[in-house]
Amino acid sequence: MSTARNVLFVPHGAPTFALNPGAAGAALAQVAQGFATLRAIVVVSPHWETDVPTVGTATQLETIYDFGGFDPRLYDIRYPATGCPEAAKLVASALRAQGLPVQLDPMRGLDHGAWVPLRHMFPDADIPVVPLSIQSHAGPAHAYRVGQALATIAQSDMLVVASGNVTHNLRDYGQARMSGGQTPAYVHSFADWVCARLIAKDLDTLIHYRQASADGVRAHPSEDHFLPLFTALGAAGPHAQAEAFFRGVSDYVIAMDGYRFH
Repeated sequence: MSTARNVLFVPHGAPTFALNPGAAGAALAQVAQGFATLRAIVVVSPHWETDVPTVGTATQLETIYDFGGFDPRLYDIRYPATGCPEAAKLVASALRAQGLPVQLDPMRGLDHGAWVPLRHMFPDADIPVVPLSIQSHAGPAHAYRVGQALATIAQSDMLVVASGNVTHNLRDYGQARMSGGQTPAYVHSFADWVCARLIAKDLDTLIHYRQASADGVRAHPSEDHFLPLFTALGAAGPHAQAEAFFRGVSDYVIAMDGYRFH
């Protein structure tokens, strides 16, 4: 039987995903059951961008509402996870061992890219969480290198959760909403392309997705929400096999595909 790596790429969708989990939320809850007792969760969210990889070392993690104009109920939600400074130091050491510059942030909490999926996966908030930032200016190869540094973490008693979305074009969301809610064809075609490349372990083509795919640029006008997938791939290792634990679309244009690795 294949062994699951302690790595997941999970969707976080719009903030309203916290209130309306649907099938994607159920899939997150189910996949989380496949992991034994965890010392900590390292969560990579596209909503925390820094110049260099930055590790959150706080002992108490504030629930960050990094959005506006949504259902007032969202602002009453708390995800009261604790941090784990000891695990954070291990993450920082692993990144430095890969030759990456690292900074520490003793104040960072959990933005909605982190707490929304974690709330579906681990609703009791009883596992310490270590936030890790992204560097969207540095591109997929850098995100993959960050993941490679986390490979030793993923082979320990910690879980790497890379949060993002396979498609994320908010301008198209606005247009779809105004035009009657039709999902543009590229949303499915790009998600299918990504799935096929993952199954084939075609990392080089994935890294160059903006040139290699017909829909990559439209699917991601900015790269932030796609980069965590590369971090997950790096952490899983070159021989790991990706498996979709959920595939679907929400809010017309957001592919909610999630992957685990064996």
